[in-house]
Amino acid sequence: MLKIENLRKSFGGVAAMSGVSLDFAEGSLTAVIGPNGAGKTTFFNLITGAFRPDSGRILLAGEDIAGLPAATIVKKGVGRAFQIASIFPSFTVREAVAGAVHAHQGLHAKLGRRFPLAQTESRVDEVLELVGLQSRGHSLSKHLSHGDQKLLDIALALALEPRVLLLDEPTAGMGPEERWQMIETVHGLWQRKGVTLIFIEHDMEIVFKYAQSIRVLSYGMVLAEGTAEEVRRHPKVIEAYLGAHFESGRSEAAGRK
Repeated sequence: MLKIENLRKSFGGVAAMSGVSLDFAEGSLTAVIGPNGAGKTTFFNLITGAFRPDSGRILLAGEDIAGLPAATIVKKGVGRAFQIASIFPSFTVREAVAGAVHAHQGLHAKLGRRFPLAQTESRVDEVLELVGLQSRGHSLSKHLSHGDQKLLDIALALALEPRVLLLDEPTAGMGPEERWQMIETVHGLWQRKGVTLIFIEHDMEIVFKYAQSIRVLSYGMVLAEGTAEEVRRHPKVIEAYLGAHFESGRSEAAGRK
């Protein structure tokens, strides 16, 4: 579904992405991990059109989308939720999702309708049910908890009916219990929708439990890729990143027990 070929990007002479090539199968669930500054968010920014690559190809179902405008890439089927939730704070949850649905359907003139279209209402209900926000539909977005704001951000991406969904640290800023609730919701919607889902995550307990495969970035290059067990035992991953982070995660998990 998504294939990255020799992707390169530099900022002021500093290479942020150095010939990255990766393949994400249709319907797969993949974690992207690596130390701070590894190039993970830059990788997402290149895929979504926030940055234009210096060279390389980004193939979505065989079509090269590298360098296209961000809005065009969204229309072609790439959705994204951000580390810091990007929501409409003065809208209710339903209004925010309805606006995304209208935009996706090309109904921009309908955004201010007092009574939303029936097909819009049905789609809003479906999206809110997927992320578990049905009961918060009439709450102002700015009044949601941190976790629910991140769920709303995911809902806005889902409203655009993506074929590929990118989640940038969906559990960031959450306590242990809330993190597990969030990833359970993410895993559930992936199972139900069958979307190709790629997520950046620092919590190794979550990564090893839920990801079908893992890609490890370091200094803008692919350090390793494989299953959880393969990555867990990879000497370069342990040396460059996994050791300290994973041991910290193991200690936290033991504390929960």
